[in-house]
Amino acid sequence: MTKDIDTKVRHMTKANGNVFADLGFAPEEAAELLAKSRAEMARTDALKTQLMGEISDWMKREGYKQLDAAKVLHVSRPRVSDVVNKKTEKYTLDALIGMATLIGKKVRLVIE
Repeated sequence: MTKDIDTKVRHMTKANGNVFADLGFAPEEAAELLAKSRAEMARTDALKTQLMGEISDWMKREGYKQLDAAKVLHVSRPRVSDVVNKKTEKYTLDALIGMATLIGKKVRLVIE
């Protein structure tokens, strides 16, 4: 005998554009947390863009087509296209750092 699991939604709070406010933080704190979050995402995006630029530059220097680069980077050709077109949302920093090391780049992380 199996029990039915109740999955019916009984209440839904409409999002207001600030996840921190939606989670119940005070308005001032929610605004501060959102600003910090956006700044961190911008920093991460800038690092991804820089790494993607390094990989693209390497491809140009070496004369690699996307299919050739894909073999070296251990990814598919469409994934290389994402790098060349700087689609940062499709990659994590660690994946891009791994690719950079495969092409002989040294990546340093500095924590201050």
